[in-house]
Amino acid sequence: MGKQYDAAAKLVDRDKKYTMEEGFALLPKLKVSTKYDESVDFVIRLGVDPKHADQMVRGAVNLPHGTGKTTRVVVFAKGDKAKEAQEAGADAVGAEDLVEKITKENWLEFDSAVATPDLMGLVGRLGRVLGPRGLMPNPKVGTVTFDVGKAVKELKGGRVEFKAEKAGVVHTNIGKISFGGDKLRDNAWALLELIYKLKPATSKGTYMRSVAVSTTMGPSVKLDVNQIVAKYVEA
Repeated sequence: MGKQYDAAAKLVDRDKKYTMEEGFALLPKLKVSTKYDESVDFVIRLGVDPKHADQMVRGAVNLPHGTGKTTRVVVFAKGDKAKEAQEAGADAVGAEDLVEKITKENWLEFDSAVATPDLMGLVGRLGRVLGPRGLMPNPKVGTVTFDVGKAVKELKGGRVEFKAEKAGVVHTNIGKISFGGDKLRDNAWALLELIYKLKPATSKGTYMRSVAVSTTMGPSVKLDVNQIVAKYVEA
């Protein structure tokens, strides 16, 4: 991939901070792979310290154009709620049986998990398995809920969960390069808007420090943070 990457890298001015319009117009030209539809990564460095609970930035956003991926969703529910989850398109639904399958068979063929609040005591047994993989249902991102039908539809429709990792970096996928610049920009704005709203009251100094976008295999494009912040300050 060396020659393709080098050709793409030459199109990017490393010293420039691109506007959202410029950056996403350039992005489709930076595709490196001809064998598959590359994902698009969005990285935001925040002025927060995730080690402190009151500075953790975490949430979920419904991307207007989805992610381009097929999301496999399991639901821990019983009775009517289990039926609701099945009708919404969940890939697997259960309670004790589902917990047993995961623990005894080490079955982890899913991308997201939803649970009704009354079953979290049961699901909690899976903390050591699901937690490190980011699969544990969490009320902060809407995956611990009695409205399981809505949760399943949103997850399958392009809902993305995110949280600030070490050094306050949020790294997530916002779609496929085949979406084109306009749709990817729409998805990015949706994510940025929510992250701006989630700014912790205890966060001091500059909140959004840097923003960049890239294809899976391609060079990174730095975006103009001032333009992004100005949109929300003016609003």
